[in-house]
Formats: sequence, structure tokens, C-alpha cells
Amino acid sequence: MIYVQNEDGEYLPAPKETVISEAKRLLKYQLRRGSTIRNSTDAKEAIHHKLMQYQCEMFGCLFLDNQYRVLAFKEMFRGTINSATVHPREIAKEALQLNAAAVILAHNHPSGVVDPSVNDIELTAKLKEILQIIDVRVLDHLVIGDTTLSMADAGYLS
Repeated sequence: MIYVQNEDGEYLPAPKETVISEAKRLLKYQLRRGSTIRNSTDAKEAIHHKLMQYQCEMFGCLFLDNQYRVLAFKEMFRGTINSATVHPREIAKEALQLNAAAVILAHNHPSGVVDPSVNDIELTAKLKEILQIIDVRVLDHLVIGDTTLSMADAGYLS
């Protein structure tokens, strides 16, 4: 329970709207330009709540500099309940515009199941290959559902 102080100095349970507003503010803070992503846990915490809210597939990219500091998080492609069309050219274009050295890919599964599909695995390999040509490293691909799966931690990016 979160409490807030009213004008009389009493502490009362915070209204739901206040709690949600403050949580959104803190989430934006994690993805602010210049914050450092040190590992997959940092990335999961920063991105999970950003994409889990969608009822359709949403594909986003967290663009990072050489020290893994956030340049920007962009929601790139919106799909249907079970797929999203991803255009590698648009990701490469955005990476170049931001002068990114690395990227963490992320998309949600509205079903809540985080097991990567064959298409997810193939797309990750394709994006890794394409972005490598322009010297942008793919550090991870997060699949967001009821929990968040790091494809790097699960061995899919080797």
C-alpha cells in the first residue's frame, strides 16, 4: 500500500490514479536518454511494462551507444494479435539516424506465452546479420508476455 499525505498532514492510501501516474513516470525514467543498460535484467525492467500493455503485437527497439547508454526507445511496428511485420530497413535507418552502436530488440506476445516462435528466432538472426553490416550490435531480443524472456540469456543469439 502506498500512502500520501493530505493537506491536514494525515497519511491516507494513495488513489489508484496517483499510483499509476507515478509508476509511469518511473518507467519513463528507466528509458531516459543517457541511462545505462548493464544487463538483460535492466533491459527487461525498462521495457516489460512498455510493451505488455498492448493487445496486439508491438515491436520496439532500444537503441544504445557504445557504453550501452540509452539513446532512445522506439515502438517501431504494430501488428495483429499474433504477428507483426518488421522491416529491417526501418530499424537500420533509425539506428543510423541515432548513431547507435547497439540495439535491444523487443516485442510482446499478447497471449502471455514468452516462448519464441520459429519466426522470432529467424527474424532475430536476420536482423543481427543485417545490422552487423552497419556496425550495430544486436545485444538481445526480449519476448514480453506474462514474464519476459531474454533470447540472449536463453541461448538464441549465439
